[in-house]
Amino acid sequence: MRFTSEQRLDDGVLEREFTLGEIPGILWTPASSSASAPAPLILLGHPPLGLHKMYPRLVARARHAAADGFAAATIEFPGSGDRPRWAAADQARADLRRATEAGEPVSDEIIDALILPLVDKAVPELQAALDALLSLPEIGGPVGYSGGVISVGIRLAVVEPRIVAAGFFAGSFVPRTMFEEARQVTIPLHVLLQWDDEGNDRQAALDLFDAFGSEEKTLYANMGGHTGVPQFAGEDAAAFFARHLR
Repeated sequence: MRFTSEQRLDDGVLEREFTLGEIPGILWTPASSSASAPAPLILLGHPPLGLHKMYPRLVARARHAAADGFAAATIEFPGSGDRPRWAAADQARADLRRATEAGEPVSDEIIDALILPLVDKAVPELQAALDALLSLPEIGGPVGYSGGVISVGIRLAVVEPRIVAAGFFAGSFVPRTMFEEARQVTIPLHVLLQWDDEGNDRQAALDLFDAFGSEEKTLYANMGGHTGVPQFAGEDAAAFFARHLR
């Protein structure tokens, strides 16, 4: 891991951009974190739209995490942002656009091509980022995962024992094969569902929640579309992480 820039935000949060090999990322640490009192960590997931585009939402989430005493970090997903283009992902996105613009159902083949290769590539990169982040003296465990493409979070929760709790957003396409992996998830979950999300199959989201194997899992549903998440929903998610990471 190599830090490439550093700035102190107006609330005292330290923001540092880094590269992990060729993968860009951002780390935010609370003003109070130090080697003598290392902060728990929340990995921030996000749609593969590019860190620059997602930055306003990511830094807002990181500031909230820092206010609770947590470090937060994210990395650029494969094929997005400034990373090299990924022809297969570009083709899957184009097929998705064509289907949605034509008002056609999104086929299982399109969903599989869009999501499964991303999961296979992104999860090992997130684990490598976790290795590097936890080697820093100002960061300690436990670790949570928040948001992003839900299938990435599912795979990470199954294969990464350092993740002890996860907050998912039920707003992305889920391949059918991920339902079997969901049954292997056992960590505490907080799942946010926008009831009228125009791009989300509500019944599929409910079926996925039912499939999770966790003994502690909460479905947090609000009326409204994909971008209509109420502010207080973030407060409940923060309380979930406070309960499991402190």
